Amino acid sequence: MTAVDVPQLVAQAREGRPRAVARLISLVEGASPQLREVMAALAPLTGGAYVVGLTGSPGVGKSTSTSALVSAYRKAGKRVGVLAVDPSSPFSGGALLGDRVRMSDHASDPGVYIRSMATRGHLGGLAWAAPQAIRVLDAAGCEVILVETVGVGQSEVEIASQADTSVVLLAPGMGDGIQAAKAGILEIGDVYVVNKADRDGADATARELNHMLGLGEARGRDDWRPPIVKTVAARGQGIDELVEALEKHRAWMDERGVLAQRRATRAAREVETIAVTALRARMADVHGDAHLDALAARVAVGELDPYAAADALLATLTEA
Repeated sequence: MTAVDVPQLVAQAREGRPRAVARLISLVEGASPQLREVMAALAPLTGGAYVVGLTGSPGVGKSTSTSALVSAYRKAGKRVGVLAVDPSSPFSGGALLGDRVRMSDHASDPGVYIRSMATRGHLGGLAWAAPQAIRVLDAAGCEVILVETVGVGQSEVEIASQADTSVVLLAPGMGDGIQAAKAGILEIGDVYVVNKADRDGADATARELNHMLGLGEARGRDDWRPPIVKTVAARGQGIDELVEALEKHRAWMDERGVLAQRRATRAAREVETIAVTALRARMADVHGDAHLDALAARVAVGELDPYAAADALLATLTEA
């Protein structure tokens, strides 16, 4: 791979040039040898973007809602970045990347950058490179970054650890009423949205959500109580109320130091992930290594327990 001029690329991204932003994210997704240089150059430029995660089951209108939010924030004069994550095919490894098609109305807007990303088998509802891609968009001057997950179930809740505010979308008539009583995705929301609220059952879905929140953990007077917003995203109805709810949550976090705490936790998770990935790479290097084989042979005949063998192997890795 041809080396790139990272400082020049970062400078161009700061100017809002989409090709430069695209190239930086591609370096991230491809785990380029220059990735460390890229992250070092971006670090002083980050921290200004408000990251909103949108998640929910397939078919609830995540892409349509994301597009409607882009319109609302652009109307307010904000630069917006969008990361739309699509599932990878378990057969071909490819992804449809259909979210970008649904947001084609914004394709020619220089104040909007839309990037589709494939999960590439990564679980949790996001692509593995999403945290670094968020960092790229932040450094490129996006004031709001909308991260749309794949259609998720009850356990894919990774977005809660990557976003400042997590929005959980539901739609009436899709079984979400029953899901409201279960643990998982419906416990991570800072804001809940009942989309397609012009359908029968929207009020019932909102009531069940409200009941679920009432049964949740005890909240003090100053604690955040997630609001429930009803929208018809395809027609833009309720989007202003959704933006208002997001801004209220952001203000609440700012006042109480919650936003800084969430971002520090997010950074800690990112550092941990990088360290664990590096350790796994080292582990891959020792497969077939004579030291590992010797330890395995001792474990197999009962001369050494597997925990002691693992400690010995880790000591070897840290010395390397």
